[in-house]
Amino acid sequence: MFKKIYVPVDNSDHSDASVNFAVEFAKKFGSQLVGSHVYAAKMHDVRFKQMEYTLPEEYQDEAELEKQRRIHDTLITMGLQLISDSYLEVMKEKCAENEIPFEAKMPEGKHFIKLAEDIQTSDYDLVIMGALGMGAVKDSLLGGVVERVVRRIQTDTLVVRNTEGTLDQPGHILVGIDGSPESFAGLKTAIRIGAAFDRQVEAIGVYDPYLHYVVFNSVVNVLTERASKTFRFKEQEQLHEEVIDTGLAKIYQSHLEIARTIAKEDHSYDLKITLLDGKAFEKILQYTRRTQPWMLVLGRIGVHSETDMDIGSNTENLLRLAPCNVLLSSARYVPKIDVKAEETVVWTQEAMDRMAKAPPQIQGIARTAVHRFAIERGHSVITESVIEQAMEAFMPGRSAERMTKVAKQIATQTVMDSNAVKTFICGDCGYAARDQQPVKCPVCGVDGEHFQMVDKDSLQTIADQEGGVSEEQTFDGLRLQWSDQAKKALRNVPRGYMRRNVKARIEKSARTQKIDTITNDFAMRIVNESMDQASAVREDAPELKAVAQSRESSDASQEESIESTFEWTPDARERLELVPAGFMRNITLSRVEQRAREANLKTISLEFAAQVIEEGRSLDNEVLGTYYQQDQNKNL
Repeated sequence: MFKKIYVPVDNSDHSDASVNFAVEFAKKFGSQLVGSHVYAAKMHDVRFKQMEYTLPEEYQDEAELEKQRRIHDTLITMGLQLISDSYLEVMKEKCAENEIPFEAKMPEGKHFIKLAEDIQTSDYDLVIMGALGMGAVKDSLLGGVVERVVRRIQTDTLVVRNTEGTLDQPGHILVGIDGSPESFAGLKTAIRIGAAFDRQVEAIGVYDPYLHYVVFNSVVNVLTERASKTFRFKEQEQLHEEVIDTGLAKIYQSHLEIARTIAKEDHSYDLKITLLDGKAFEKILQYTRRTQPWMLVLGRIGVHSETDMDIGSNTENLLRLAPCNVLLSSARYVPKIDVKAEETVVWTQEAMDRMAKAPPQIQGIARTAVHRFAIERGHSVITESVIEQAMEAFMPGRSAERMTKVAKQIATQTVMDSNAVKTFICGDCGYAARDQQPVKCPVCGVDGEHFQMVDKDSLQTIADQEGGVSEEQTFDGLRLQWSDQAKKALRNVPRGYMRRNVKARIEKSARTQKIDTITNDFAMRIVNESMDQASAVREDAPELKAVAQSRESSDASQEESIESTFEWTPDARERLELVPAGFMRNITLSRVEQRAREANLKTISLEFAAQVIEEGRSLDNEVLGTYYQQDQNKNL
């Protein structure tokens, strides 16, 4: 499976963990390992030339300067080669201990460029890289080298985030499935890795029924009256509720069922599948934080990506934020049922014209759904009637024909809503059924006992207990009841776009579940979930909070130790605090105290601090000026 594995090394903790991963993979799959360290001698040469003016006067003679340049070039090149050789020697010894074939590479140049070039022109089956390198700091999430490399290659890549022992880390393997060939190939890879390392494999799919509603809700206030009439919001929302709310869920469920079939037929593996609703990367990120998998496997690009895209947006976010090892699948695998559909099923012109009328954003998944429906039922020709049957299957109680008669549909919906007394909601996927409790969920397949009944009378009773209700109108004219406490719950969300977004999600969830009264519990579930999602990508995420607290504690202790060395006058301390906090203030403080030591001072006055700070500024300006002039001369 993995005949040749490529491992860039730099002696960092994540690099060492990558080597350990590679050794374990090689032992399991009989692989050859190739270790590579890129050294940048030319970069050091440029830096030396930029700093030549700082050399002592005796070295400023032209002949002496040329001699120093030659010595520096030789030492740097030789030294960096020795360092590279030392880094790779560690990996070589580990391979020798385990009788693993090993090859060392030491290219010179820009790190990510040389790594990408080597991978692009070689026959590696897998690249294993650390998520961070030697330049990592506390707030680092993903190293610049690995980020640039993964954008430029088309080889499966395992990005190692956990630095503990490979086999000692607990957890299962989680695979994101969205119907793309890359995700199905990732599934097959995950099952093989799971079998080799005795890890359970789970497939997760996420569909987003809220996006279009949030967009409609935002757009309605900026369109002109004429544009609003042309766009026909009521009809658009009604169409989306029929196509997306149930149909999209079933289509993504079908992707997971196909994944389960692949696992069963190709690998004799009983695959666990999970379907969630919401923003894909947010839901998967939350799920990884909750279940703590050993590895997350994702397609490099998704089902909506162009084939020449470097990396999909959901994959990119998860690569940066997921708290586990991430494997990016660049290989492609098209399930047999889809291959068979493409090769054996033909479409009539009427059927193609009918499919062309579907909204552009759903044509791809709708076509896949119709293909699978036709194959499963033995059709070799897709006609309009086959499309209608498929749409009826994916949208229970609705046919494709009814989608073209939106006005009548809305009227029918109003009558049905007025007669509906009870709603049954699936506790697993959120599918809502009216009037009668299903025997089995048509979306996720769980038994009917997982459904909970909600009726208008019980909702009204709860709303009365929560301070009564008030009616609000949605962007397309639907009226929903909000309890007083539900409104207060919404106020917990920061004002502006985020509150509008959360309100739209609450409204959409209520519509999806056929609920016309929004209670506090109903609203709070979505408010809390949305706030959790926001914290996943902002600085108030739990991981970053801990980092910030640790850094503040470290900075405070450092300041205390510094203050005990010298006595700063209050005005000198105030002058220091005018320097930007962080790196600049720390280096300025070090510079002032170093000068104080040289002058045998115990107290640092304002005059002394200001003088050193000004000297430092002059030196910085001189260096920058020299660099700028050299750059200008080079451009000339």
